[in-house]
Amino acid sequence: MNFLEDIFLRLAQTPERNVLQETRGGTVASTTCREFSASIRAARAFLRNAGLKPGDRCALLAANSIRWTAVDLAIMAEGIIVVPLYARQAPHELVGMLQDCSPRLILCGNQSLADGIKKTWPQAPAIHLLDVVLANDPGEAAAEASPRQLAGDHPATIIYTSGTSGEPKGVVLTLANVTYMLSCTNARLDLLMGPRDVPDKVFHYLPTCFCGSWILMLTCLTRNSVLTLSTDLSQLADEMKLAAPDYFLNVPALLERVRAGIEDQIRKKGGVAERLYRRGKDAWFRRNGGTPQSLDSLWLATARALVFRAIRERIGPNLRALICGSAPLAVETQLFFMMLGIPVLQVYGLTETTAICTMDDPHDVVPGCVGPAIPGIEMSLGEGNEILVRGPNIFPGYWNQPEETAKAFVDDWFRTGDQGNVDANGNWSIIGRVKNLIILSSGHNIAPEPIEETLLRMLPGAQQVVLVGNGRPFLAALITGSVHRERVQEALTKLNAEQPHYKRVRAFHLHAEPFSVENGLLTANGKLRRELIAERFAPRIEEMYGNAAATRDAEAMEAKREA
Repeated sequence: MNFLEDIFLRLAQTPERNVLQETRGGTVASTTCREFSASIRAARAFLRNAGLKPGDRCALLAANSIRWTAVDLAIMAEGIIVVPLYARQAPHELVGMLQDCSPRLILCGNQSLADGIKKTWPQAPAIHLLDVVLANDPGEAAAEASPRQLAGDHPATIIYTSGTSGEPKGVVLTLANVTYMLSCTNARLDLLMGPRDVPDKVFHYLPTCFCGSWILMLTCLTRNSVLTLSTDLSQLADEMKLAAPDYFLNVPALLERVRAGIEDQIRKKGGVAERLYRRGKDAWFRRNGGTPQSLDSLWLATARALVFRAIRERIGPNLRALICGSAPLAVETQLFFMMLGIPVLQVYGLTETTAICTMDDPHDVVPGCVGPAIPGIEMSLGEGNEILVRGPNIFPGYWNQPEETAKAFVDDWFRTGDQGNVDANGNWSIIGRVKNLIILSSGHNIAPEPIEETLLRMLPGAQQVVLVGNGRPFLAALITGSVHRERVQEALTKLNAEQPHYKRVRAFHLHAEPFSVENGLLTANGKLRRELIAERFAPRIEEMYGNAAATRDAEAMEAKREA
């Protein structure tokens, strides 16, 4: 049984069970399995009436919602390849991916998204709004109650991911890839939750068009869960209280922001609470580091009873764990939540590995590691400590890019582009990127070269532009040559206006001396030695981020407004 057949069977067996929820203006709107199935049937009927056949592509461009989920399942149930796209991405980037996959239909969440596509691509295929798709009356026999019979190697989706050149590549994932991965995620969640008769309560704010987020959504549909979808990122704290989840998926940026916010509030409050928190935190970190002092047990017990418990209640009284992936998580942040009694389970993987290669064992979490390889998946180290992976989770190839597919493999091992280490117990840790791809702490993947080249063209007198930001909340730039600060600021204002929020350059440092072969910052053939540049300019990079607190706050507010 593939994952689609499993989901449809579960929906049919428990028609009155609440399966999905949305937060709407401070309230929660639920849908039952019966209602959700009716929406899927309506969408399937629409697709059939539109003439789509198995193997055709259908783009799905909308924010998270119950409607998005129903249409996503309907497309795949018809054997059509779903192409989910990020609704906040720039129209010209979206059109580039659409032209690459040649969809028969484009389904949009609202008219604004549809208009952006039409304006940028007048020759686009038919575009329909989700409201129209789901308003269709399927009738009694217009659509089947179960998915089409499809082979395991049938493509379920094409998910686009950026390469180091900046050109997006469509990752094809098959029914077999996804079915296998869902068996693995379910097994890990069974370890976390244990035997229970009540549904898991899960909160979800990350865009379901991204592979890891999509996998969690599908996992919830293949187990006894109620999944609550966030619809307003500016109200996350309130929505989390409404959902009261047992667990949810995160990017490091949110967890780091929560930790910083809590510690800032405690510092401002001062008094006994602050002293207890500091004493308790110091005691916990000493104990965790193997260097306890005589009164640590007393301070830790007091802090747990009077401070830590209250903090945990505010974050989520029902939380069994926080799940975190997509980018490196600071060890200090992971230890902070562990101190409060909330395990942070890390996950590592790429879209090409059906989102996951490793997952923390809930009963054996090693801070700073991303867990062992999941069962049935092999991982090894190649040249330069590059992580290589093979197993039933590995994608068959990039859409219409056989040469790029060939480059991605060494024999039958997939090259992740990440450097890693593995300990004696099989727990993996990620050192950094082999490739140049920048991964922000928000999880957004950014190829630096196109932005660097554009900015360089806009700055006569500049010699080189190097973006930094791996594991950071935003991009910053090192700029060499003869260029004035005011001119750089003008160029960035113009450049940023054309970029989505996560591709905007928020800080910069000017350095008059160009990088060269002589000073060791260029290779013999003129390529940037990025790691050496980052090492040489580490103090300046820290200053850019340390002096940009206001910029980070502005970025956070802007991201909320755009969500």
